[in-house]
Amino acid sequence: MAHKAGFVNIIGNPNVGKSTLMNAFVGEKLSIITSKAQTTRHRILGIVNGEDFQMILSDTPGIIKPAYELQASMMDFVKSAFDDADILVYMVEIGEQELKDEAFFVKITNSKIPVLLLLNKIDKSNQEQLESQVQLWTQKVPNAEIFPISALEGFNVKEVFERIVELLPESPAFYPKDQLTDKPERFFVNETVREKILMHYKKEIPYAVEIDTEEFFEEETIIKMRSVIMVERETQKGIIIGHKGAALKRVGVEARKDLEKFFGKQVHLELYVKVNKNWRSDQRQLKRFGYNK
Repeated sequence: MAHKAGFVNIIGNPNVGKSTLMNAFVGEKLSIITSKAQTTRHRILGIVNGEDFQMILSDTPGIIKPAYELQASMMDFVKSAFDDADILVYMVEIGEQELKDEAFFVKITNSKIPVLLLLNKIDKSNQEQLESQVQLWTQKVPNAEIFPISALEGFNVKEVFERIVELLPESPAFYPKDQLTDKPERFFVNETVREKILMHYKKEIPYAVEIDTEEFFEEETIIKMRSVIMVERETQKGIIIGHKGAALKRVGVEARKDLEKFFGKQVHLELYVKVNKNWRSDQRQLKRFGYNK
Protein backbone atom coordinates (compact mmCIF):
# COMPACT_ATOMS: atom_id res chain seq x y z
CA MET A 1 0.00 0.00 0.00
CA ALA A 2 1.35 3.45 -0.95
CA HIS A 3 2.26 5.85 1.83
CA LYS A 4 0.25 9.06 2.18
CA ALA A 5 1.24 12.36 3.76
CA GLY A 6 -0.06 15.89 3.68
CA PHE A 7 -0.80 19.19 5.42
CA VAL A 8 -4.29 19.55 6.85
CA ASN A 9 -4.90 23.18 7.76
CA ILE A 10 -7.68 24.12 10.19
CA ILE A 11 -9.13 27.63 9.94
CA GLY A 12 -12.19 29.47 11.28
CA ASN A 13 -13.37 32.35 13.45
CA PRO A 14 -12.13 32.68 17.07
CA ASN A 15 -13.57 30.27 19.66
CA VAL A 16 -14.89 27.83 17.09
CA GLY A 17 -13.08 24.81 18.61
CA LYS A 18 -10.09 24.39 16.24
CA SER A 19 -7.64 23.64 19.05
CA THR A 20 -10.03 21.11 20.66
CA LEU A 21 -10.29 19.27 17.35
CA MET A 22 -6.54 19.24 16.74
CA ASN A 23 -5.80 17.96 20.24
CA ALA A 24 -8.43 15.22 19.75
CA PHE A 25 -6.76 14.13 16.49
CA VAL A 26 -3.21 14.22 17.91
CA GLY A 27 -4.14 12.66 21.25
CA GLU A 28 -2.00 15.23 23.10
CA LYS A 29 -2.69 18.74 24.37
CA LEU A 30 -0.57 20.73 21.91
CA SER A 31 -2.82 23.78 21.52
CA ILE A 32 -3.98 25.64 24.61
CA ILE A 33 -7.73 26.00 24.99
CA THR A 34 -9.70 28.66 26.87
CA SER A 35 -13.09 30.29 26.39
CA LYS A 36 -11.43 33.59 25.44
CA ALA A 37 -11.01 34.72 21.83
CA GLN A 38 -7.48 34.87 20.36
CA THR A 39 -6.18 32.06 22.58
CA THR A 40 -4.13 30.68 19.66
CA ARG A 41 -1.51 33.21 18.52
CA HIS A 42 0.88 31.08 16.48
CA ARG A 43 0.54 28.43 13.83
CA ILE A 44 1.07 25.11 15.59
CA LEU A 45 1.69 21.82 13.78
CA GLY A 46 0.50 18.54 15.27
CA ILE A 47 1.78 15.37 13.58
CA VAL A 48 -0.24 12.14 13.52
CA ASN A 49 1.44 9.00 12.20
CA GLY A 50 -0.22 5.79 11.07
CA GLU A 51 1.36 2.74 9.47
CA ASP A 52 0.81 4.09 5.96
CA PHE A 53 0.13 7.81 6.52
CA GLN A 54 1.37 11.01 8.14
CA MET A 55 -1.18 13.74 8.82
CA ILE A 56 0.32 17.17 9.56
CA LEU A 57 -2.36 19.25 11.24
CA SER A 58 -2.03 23.00 11.43
CA ASP A 59 -3.94 25.00 14.05
CA THR A 60 -3.97 28.73 13.26
CA PRO A 61 -5.26 31.80 15.12
CA GLY A 62 -8.98 32.57 14.77
CA ILE A 63 -9.73 34.93 11.90
CA ILE A 64 -10.15 38.55 13.04
CA LYS A 65 -9.76 42.06 11.63
CA PRO A 66 -6.33 43.13 13.02
CA ALA A 67 -6.25 46.12 15.39
CA TYR A 68 -2.48 46.19 16.08
CA GLU A 69 0.80 44.66 14.89
CA LEU A 70 0.52 41.44 16.90
CA GLN A 71 -2.89 40.68 15.40
CA ALA A 72 -1.61 41.46 11.89
CA SER A 73 1.18 38.91 12.45
CA MET A 74 -1.39 36.38 13.69
CA MET A 75 -3.35 36.80 10.43
CA ASP A 76 -0.12 36.22 8.46
CA PHE A 77 -0.04 32.73 10.04
CA VAL A 78 -3.57 32.14 8.70
CA LYS A 79 -2.56 33.30 5.20
CA SER A 80 0.40 30.91 5.24
CA ALA A 81 -2.00 28.04 6.08
CA PHE A 82 -3.56 28.44 2.61
CA ASP A 83 -0.18 28.22 0.87
CA ASP A 84 0.86 24.67 1.76
CA ALA A 85 -2.48 22.98 2.49
CA ASP A 86 -3.30 19.64 0.86
CA ILE A 87 -6.68 19.61 2.63
CA LEU A 88 -8.50 22.57 4.12
CA VAL A 89 -10.68 22.15 7.21
CA TYR A 90 -13.02 25.11 7.63
CA MET A 91 -14.71 25.10 11.05
CA VAL A 92 -17.89 27.00 11.84
CA GLU A 93 -20.20 26.69 14.81
CA ILE A 94 -23.97 26.44 15.00
CA GLY A 95 -25.45 29.89 14.46
CA GLU A 96 -22.49 31.35 12.56
CA GLN A 97 -23.29 33.00 9.24
CA GLU A 98 -19.94 34.10 7.82
CA LEU A 99 -16.16 34.25 8.14
CA LYS A 100 -14.81 37.49 9.62
CA ASP A 101 -12.67 38.15 6.53
CA GLU A 102 -14.26 38.15 3.07
CA ALA A 103 -10.95 37.56 1.26
CA PHE A 104 -10.35 34.33 3.21
CA PHE A 105 -13.90 33.20 2.44
CA VAL A 106 -13.37 33.73 -1.30
CA LYS A 107 -10.16 31.66 -1.07
CA ILE A 108 -12.10 28.80 0.55
CA THR A 109 -14.93 28.79 -2.00
CA ASN A 110 -12.43 28.89 -4.89
CA SER A 111 -10.12 26.28 -3.40
CA LYS A 112 -8.78 23.62 -5.78
CA ILE A 113 -7.95 21.28 -2.89
CA PRO A 114 -10.50 19.26 -0.86
CA VAL A 115 -12.45 21.35 1.68
CA LEU A 116 -14.14 19.83 4.71
CA LEU A 117 -16.60 22.17 6.41
CA LEU A 118 -17.11 21.11 10.03
CA LEU A 119 -20.24 22.41 11.71
CA ASN A 120 -19.10 22.32 15.35
CA LYS A 121 -20.90 22.46 18.72
CA ILE A 122 -23.96 20.59 17.45
CA ASP A 123 -24.46 19.38 21.03
CA LYS A 124 -25.84 22.90 21.63
CA SER A 125 -28.45 22.69 18.85
CA ASN A 126 -31.63 20.83 17.88
CA GLN A 127 -32.38 18.86 14.71
CA GLU A 128 -34.30 21.68 13.01
CA GLN A 129 -31.52 24.22 13.59
CA LEU A 130 -28.90 21.73 12.43
CA GLU A 131 -30.74 21.01 9.17
CA SER A 132 -31.15 24.71 8.34
CA GLN A 133 -27.44 25.33 9.08
CA VAL A 134 -26.36 22.44 6.85
CA GLN A 135 -28.55 23.89 4.08
CA LEU A 136 -27.09 27.39 4.56
CA TRP A 137 -23.46 26.22 4.39
CA THR A 138 -24.13 23.88 1.46
CA GLN A 139 -25.22 26.95 -0.51
CA LYS A 140 -22.38 29.18 0.76
CA VAL A 141 -19.55 26.67 0.24
CA PRO A 142 -20.74 24.30 -2.51
CA ASN A 143 -17.22 22.88 -2.95
CA ALA A 144 -17.11 21.54 0.64
CA GLU A 145 -18.03 18.23 2.24
CA ILE A 146 -20.07 19.06 5.35
CA PHE A 147 -19.70 17.17 8.64
CA PRO A 148 -21.78 18.10 11.74
CA ILE A 149 -19.51 17.47 14.75
CA SER A 150 -18.96 18.11 18.43
CA ALA A 151 -15.19 18.39 18.95
CA LEU A 152 -15.69 18.58 22.72
CA GLU A 153 -17.96 15.51 22.96
CA GLY A 154 -16.07 13.60 20.25
CA PHE A 155 -19.16 13.22 18.04
CA ASN A 156 -18.24 12.44 14.39
CA VAL A 157 -14.55 13.28 15.08
CA LYS A 158 -13.41 9.75 14.15
CA GLU A 159 -15.38 9.90 10.89
CA VAL A 160 -13.76 13.24 9.94
CA PHE A 161 -10.31 11.84 10.79
CA GLU A 162 -10.88 8.78 8.58
CA ARG A 163 -12.12 10.95 5.71
CA ILE A 164 -8.98 13.12 5.95
CA VAL A 165 -6.78 10.00 5.80
CA GLU A 166 -8.65 8.95 2.63
CA LEU A 167 -8.02 12.36 1.05
CA LEU A 168 -4.29 12.58 1.86
CA PRO A 169 -2.09 12.59 -1.26
CA GLU A 170 0.50 9.87 -1.87
CA SER A 171 3.79 11.07 -0.41
CA PRO A 172 6.65 10.00 1.85
CA ALA A 173 6.55 11.32 5.43
CA PHE A 174 7.68 14.94 5.91
CA TYR A 175 8.76 14.49 9.55
CA PRO A 176 10.35 11.67 11.59
CA LYS A 177 7.71 9.16 12.66
CA ASP A 178 8.26 9.81 16.38
CA GLN A 179 7.86 13.60 16.10
CA LEU A 180 4.67 15.08 17.55
CA THR A 181 5.01 18.76 16.63
CA ASP A 182 7.27 21.33 14.95
CA LYS A 183 7.54 23.49 18.09
CA PRO A 184 10.44 23.38 20.61
CA GLU A 185 9.86 22.44 24.26
CA ARG A 186 10.12 26.03 25.50
CA PHE A 187 7.16 26.97 23.28
CA PHE A 188 4.89 24.62 25.27
CA VAL A 189 6.15 26.05 28.57
CA ASN A 190 5.27 29.55 27.31
CA GLU A 191 1.85 28.46 26.08
CA THR A 192 0.98 26.58 29.28
CA VAL A 193 1.76 29.64 31.42
CA ARG A 194 -0.18 31.87 29.02
CA GLU A 195 -3.20 29.53 29.17
CA LYS A 196 -3.37 29.94 32.97
CA ILE A 197 -3.21 33.73 32.59
CA LEU A 198 -6.04 33.61 30.04
CA MET A 199 -8.08 31.55 32.50
CA HIS A 200 -7.54 33.66 35.62
CA TYR A 201 -7.25 37.28 34.51
CA LYS A 202 -9.86 39.53 32.93
CA LYS A 203 -10.16 42.35 30.40
CA GLU A 204 -6.96 43.47 28.69
CA ILE A 205 -4.46 41.60 30.90
CA PRO A 206 -4.25 38.27 28.97
CA TYR A 207 -3.84 40.06 25.63
CA ALA A 208 -1.04 42.32 26.91
CA VAL A 209 1.00 39.30 28.07
CA GLU A 210 3.77 37.34 26.37
CA ILE A 211 5.87 34.59 27.97
CA ASP A 212 9.60 34.08 27.42
CA THR A 213 11.21 30.93 28.86
CA GLU A 214 14.78 32.02 29.45
CA GLU A 215 16.07 28.79 31.00
CA PHE A 216 15.19 25.13 30.35
CA PHE A 217 17.53 22.57 31.91
CA GLU A 218 16.54 18.92 31.67
CA GLU A 219 18.09 16.49 34.16
CA GLU A 220 17.37 12.81 34.64
CA THR A 221 14.48 13.22 37.07
CA ILE A 222 13.58 16.92 36.85
CA ILE A 223 13.30 19.81 34.38
CA LYS A 224 14.20 23.25 35.74
CA MET A 225 12.55 26.19 33.98
CA ARG A 226 12.63 29.93 34.42
CA SER A 227 9.98 31.95 32.56
CA VAL A 228 9.38 35.69 32.37
CA ILE A 229 5.86 37.06 31.99
CA MET A 230 6.05 40.24 29.89
CA VAL A 231 3.40 42.92 30.37
CA GLU A 232 3.04 46.36 28.79
CA ARG A 233 2.48 48.52 31.89
CA GLU A 234 3.43 48.70 35.60
CA THR A 235 -0.25 48.45 36.64
CA GLN A 236 -0.53 45.15 34.74
CA LYS A 237 2.54 43.83 36.56
CA GLY A 238 0.82 44.46 39.91
CA ILE A 239 -2.35 42.68 38.78
CA ILE A 240 -0.42 39.63 37.52
CA ILE A 241 1.49 39.30 40.82
CA GLY A 242 -1.60 39.93 42.99
CA HIS A 243 -1.82 40.47 46.76
CA LYS A 244 1.31 39.04 48.41
CA GLY A 245 2.09 37.20 45.16
CA ALA A 246 -0.97 34.92 45.47
CA ALA A 247 -2.19 35.35 41.87
CA LEU A 248 1.22 34.62 40.36
CA LYS A 249 1.66 31.62 42.65
CA ARG A 250 -1.63 30.13 41.44
CA VAL A 251 -0.50 30.47 37.80
CA GLY A 252 2.81 28.78 38.66
CA VAL A 253 1.24 25.87 40.54
CA GLU A 254 -1.33 25.11 37.82
CA ALA A 255 1.20 25.48 34.98
CA ARG A 256 3.68 23.19 36.75
CA LYS A 257 1.07 20.43 37.13
CA ASP A 258 0.22 20.56 33.42
CA LEU A 259 3.88 20.63 32.41
CA GLU A 260 4.67 17.59 34.58
CA LYS A 261 1.91 15.73 32.76
CA PHE A 262 3.15 16.95 29.35
CA PHE A 263 6.86 16.12 29.90
CA GLY A 264 6.29 13.05 32.08
CA LYS A 265 8.70 14.11 34.83
CA GLN A 266 9.05 16.47 37.78
CA VAL A 267 9.15 20.18 36.93
CA HIS A 268 10.58 23.13 38.85
CA LEU A 269 9.12 26.36 37.42
CA GLU A 270 10.19 29.87 38.42
CA LEU A 271 8.03 32.77 37.22
CA TYR A 272 8.95 36.46 37.06
CA VAL A 273 7.03 39.48 35.78
CA LYS A 274 8.65 42.23 33.73
CA VAL A 275 7.36 45.38 31.99
CA ASN A 276 8.11 45.45 28.25
CA LYS A 277 6.36 48.59 27.00
CA ASN A 278 4.14 48.31 23.91
CA TRP A 279 5.66 45.01 22.78
CA ARG A 280 2.49 44.19 20.80
CA SER A 281 3.17 47.06 18.38
CA ASP A 282 6.96 46.71 18.22
CA GLN A 283 8.20 44.83 15.11
CA ARG A 284 11.52 43.96 16.74
CA GLN A 285 9.87 42.51 19.85
CA LEU A 286 7.32 40.59 17.77
CA LYS A 287 10.13 39.04 15.76
CA ARG A 288 11.86 38.01 18.95
CA PHE A 289 8.69 36.25 20.13
CA GLY A 290 8.35 34.40 16.81
CA TYR A 291 5.53 36.41 15.23
CA ASN A 292 7.37 38.11 12.37
CA LYS A 293 9.59 36.08 10.13
